[in-house]
Amino acid sequence: QVQLVESGGGLVQAGGSLRLSCVGSGRGFSSYAMGWFRQTPGKEREFLAGISRSLGRTLYADSVKGRFTISRDNAKNSVYLQMNSLQPEDTAVYYCAADPVGSSRRRPTDYDYWGQGTQVTVSS
Repeated sequence: QVQLVESGGGLVQAGGSLRLSCVGSGRGFSSYAMGWFRQTPGKEREFLAGISRSLGRTLYADSVKGRFTISRDNAKNSVYLQMNSLQPEDTAVYYCAADPVGSSRRRPTDYDYWGQGTQVTVSS
């Protein structure tokens, strides 16, 4: 089991950047694939990016490809989401999640463990 805590959210102007962090505690962080999702009220949780557990293979949603970058540092039990060229439509609560299969996948139901979320607000 792994516990996840996100940080780094906040208020940013359109065109700006933020870097989200997610720290995992508990056993075996490096054995999990990790993903970032976001959610706005009344909408389903949206996959943004995933990274495999060992080779660092990445997967991105089309909506963020070229703007967002996922990375991980297993020595620090951490996964990151660098977000550039943010737009008001990127406003959401952002979540990190852990998938025990090990290869990055897109469906929220593939992920067993979730953080509490961090709010990102992009002003126009």
